Amino acid sequence: MEALGTWGRLSRGPPRPPGPSAWAGTFATWCWPCSSTRSHPFPPSSPSPTPQDAVLLVQEAKPECRGRWYLPAGRMEPGEGIVAALQREVKEESGLECEPLTLLALEERGPAWIRFAFLARATGGTLKTLEEADAESLQATWWPGDPRALPLRSLDILPVLDLAARYRRSPPHPPTLPRELPCSPLCLRLLLPFANAAGDLWVLLATAGTPHLPVVACGTSPSELRAGLRPPLLRLLRDCLAWDPQPGALGLLGLQHRAGGPGGADGICFNVVLSIPPGSQRDEPPEPRDPALRWWPVREEGLRGRILQRLRAAVPVRS
Repeated sequence: MEALGTWGRLSRGPPRPPGPSAWAGTFATWCWPCSSTRSHPFPPSSPSPTPQDAVLLVQEAKPECRGRWYLPAGRMEPGEGIVAALQREVKEESGLECEPLTLLALEERGPAWIRFAFLARATGGTLKTLEEADAESLQATWWPGDPRALPLRSLDILPVLDLAARYRRSPPHPPTLPRELPCSPLCLRLLLPFANAAGDLWVLLATAGTPHLPVVACGTSPSELRAGLRPPLLRLLRDCLAWDPQPGALGLLGLQHRAGGPGGADGICFNVVLSIPPGSQRDEPPEPRDPALRWWPVREEGLRGRILQRLRAAVPVRS
């Protein structure tokens, strides 16, 4: 028995001055009741089992949108991780406990505004009723029909619900969840593959120390906070490779974050892949201007296949 679940905005309270860890985000979660055991109670206000494809909605208590319906939303607390914030907000607003299963999408307008969309499973709790209304929400429900039949706070949840439904039918990428690893700044770790018409494949590497994927810092100046995550990557292509290939979509392969890391570090690292459309390709990749970068030919067939497969199986990034 499956049900759609929660959406929300995550931010870290009032705006902070620009710095290596200045970022704010949002989250969304697609959630369904666990059907393997009755120790995980179904919501008492809906049939048991919950109707397939029902969406978990909460009725807003905020004065500006009171009475309208939305997916659960909230703010991250200082020192709180992404998954912990998601689970706390779902519990506070809907009464349910959940287990995130994968990231569905990342929406961003630069480090100042990042939205995470998750797929999750409801694992316990009971739906909040009107008798339990508080400042977080008035009540919650499993809605089995078209959410547009309700007065919604905003229609911006509809594309996420569509993503979730498509993921259930045929997952386009492997399960992707934040890894609890510390990171000082907000940064992008870039997988940039180059393939020619003959099927040869190269990957861009940084050569300082042990060869590794290039890492680009984001949001290090006020002008970058709302400039999107793509400009630092395009600057790398332009300045370090003397190349302006008009790259295609940005995809997310993974992410790492640990609140309260060494020295209070609260950054986040996105592992991203930037695809190059065939029309902009050449027989060989451009020679890097920067001696700290080089192209590595991928000759091992298994690794080559995995890299090409991930080009088609990344979490979408919407800017």
